Amino acid sequence: MNRMNGQRERKDATAVPADDGRPVLEIDGLGVRLPDDRARRPILDGVDLRVRPGESVGLVGESGSGKSVACRSVLGLLPAGARTSGEVRVAGRDVLAMSRSELAGLRARQVAMVYQDPRASVNPLRRVGDFLTEGLRAAGTPAATADARALELLDAVGIRDPRGALRRRPHEFSGGMLQRVVIAAALAAEPALIVADEPTTALDVTTQAEIVELLARLRAERGTGLLFVTHDLELAATVCDRVYVMYAGRIVETRGTDELFDRPRHPYTAGLLACTPGIEAGAPAPRPIPGRPVSLAEAPPGCAFAARCAHALPRCSEEKPALTRHGDGLAACHRADEGITL
Repeated sequence: MNRMNGQRERKDATAVPADDGRPVLEIDGLGVRLPDDRARRPILDGVDLRVRPGESVGLVGESGSGKSVACRSVLGLLPAGARTSGEVRVAGRDVLAMSRSELAGLRARQVAMVYQDPRASVNPLRRVGDFLTEGLRAAGTPAATADARALELLDAVGIRDPRGALRRRPHEFSGGMLQRVVIAAALAAEPALIVADEPTTALDVTTQAEIVELLARLRAERGTGLLFVTHDLELAATVCDRVYVMYAGRIVETRGTDELFDRPRHPYTAGLLACTPGIEAGAPAPRPIPGRPVSLAEAPPGCAFAARCAHALPRCSEEKPALTRHGDGLAACHRADEGITL
């Protein structure tokens, strides 16, 4: 089935991670709360998440749902004044308990971040070669070896004339080519995990498809775990083995990608799917989710989605649903077994 204006297709349902061993990323009960005068509810509330080696995991939700805070916590990058609970373990070590020097080592060797705007990730005054080799040289790699590694990485991400690219500055690259450079830098230290925070948002559809294909290929070749953050469920379907859906700081549903599309168990997931335009003949018009997301200034006592949900029961506004097993995944909805849609 073709999706996303014909540029992307759903991933093969038989695809499996390269390694089913211990997760490279384990998030258990992660809570992040700001001081009470800045937020009435937690930014993150009891988030659990796993990424295994070679696996691609999606984290999906509207703006303000907490996706970016969750992914940046993997690098120990938290809002000023935030209080945390739970654990974020990379290769078995708790990031939240690391010292500043340990965090520096984590960011240099084990986890790499790819942001949505590549131009915000590089110094516009420096050459691309300096950007790519800086971390390697800081780790003691000889200059000639670092330069050779940079050429290898640029070639791996599809940059034509890698040697010439090393001498160019960021403004001489298109957005898509510069995002390839940023991905090359992320791969420099052979990280066990790449966190991609909406890495295709600023790109046109064709370039988005190229970047998605590049990430999939590199993940398959290197066995790197990928946490892919996006607001676009259709995009997640092309990239991810499993998907976590986040709303108001909580995981409200998680399951394998195909089952999530075929039978969503949470009305919010169904609403995200209904918002997506279809390109097939006779496809229904997109239907927006009514209302607006819950802000940090609001702390509803029950389900945070109840005010926007056409299927809410009286108990939904009073009792927060637990994230429990339904089918092959988990959902936090009092009516998850009914297979309802928006």
